[in-house]
Amino acid sequence: MEQAIFDTTLQDSQGTEVTPIDPNAFDLDAYADYESKLLERNKTFTERDHGLLVYRRVRANGVFYDKCKDYRESLALQLGALKASMDFKADIANFLEPWYGIGYIASCFGTRYRWLLGQAPSVDAKFSSAREILDSDYIPIAQTPEGKYNLEMIEYFMDQTKGKIPVSFSDLQSPMNMLTYLLPVTDMFMEVYEDPEGLKGAARLCSELLIEFLKEQKKLIGDALARPGHGFASSRVFTGIGLSDDTSIMLSEEDYEELFQDLDEMIGDEFGGFAYHSCGVWEKKINMVKSYRNIRCADGAFSIETDPSPNNPEHFADPFNGSKIVLNARAVGNVENSYTAFEKLWRPKQKLICVTYCKTPGEQEKLYNLLHEMEEQDL
Repeated sequence: MEQAIFDTTLQDSQGTEVTPIDPNAFDLDAYADYESKLLERNKTFTERDHGLLVYRRVRANGVFYDKCKDYRESLALQLGALKASMDFKADIANFLEPWYGIGYIASCFGTRYRWLLGQAPSVDAKFSSAREILDSDYIPIAQTPEGKYNLEMIEYFMDQTKGKIPVSFSDLQSPMNMLTYLLPVTDMFMEVYEDPEGLKGAARLCSELLIEFLKEQKKLIGDALARPGHGFASSRVFTGIGLSDDTSIMLSEEDYEELFQDLDEMIGDEFGGFAYHSCGVWEKKINMVKSYRNIRCADGAFSIETDPSPNNPEHFADPFNGSKIVLNARAVGNVENSYTAFEKLWRPKQKLICVTYCKTPGEQEKLYNLLHEMEEQDL
């Protein structure tokens, strides 16, 4: 097997160079027909307790960095990605993301995005305690400059694509993640011990503001909504809402359950269930993730080319086998390395989505066939 490494020279290890396409030059009907042929497969997967789907994610370079600053450029790049994705054999269609940073919660409290060349927008945490957050004035996300622009982006995407292309929510952060844009991380962890009640109150406020904002997004997207959303293989017929919960791995299960878990579930209840994402290694949180009462899906990186600290697939295979929870497994790499990761994850009662990043359609078809042959051996 070829020795795999994480390529530190890449801005985005999961990114793909694409040719932008003007909306007027994009064949909406051809893509709609392509998607419709896959939806029945997606629907069957949702109805079964186990199974395997393959998703070749085409993530346009720059969209999740400063290219999002101009939603016209973002859409053109993403349409280029959608066009390219049609050449790769897969079971799930790619979708559009109205991605406009992840620090939007800070805008409610008067903080504006900071833009640096070639980077995603960032924010400075302005508070030093949870009580300061609770005592501060705020406005809904939709009324902030960042929130207004994000909704304008969605309106533009919908106007240009006429509802014929699936569109997800923006990149959604868990209540705990959102707090890190309001409090310095070290201060937030001190609050776990010094003022847990205040911290939970601040997290609840963030959750309520997010739900309100998502309802605005949902009105605009309508039937084109692809779920769970950012970072997950998503479809109009899938359920649940994806939340990035990266900081959850830094807290004990007991503290997380006491402070944040019911808020994740509360957000999930509004949108058909909860889908969990955490960058890096979260194998020690498997039991916690499985304990969510409305968990639908869990995402992880399972190759070193995807993440410099990938999860060990062998630690996930048996715990998720028969759980009915979808594993959204990302594995950047060549055919051999990617297949090895997915093979270690597979069990006869697994519900697995294999997220691939093959460089050529030929490599993708080979990997696609190998994965479904693996599945068929256990039918």
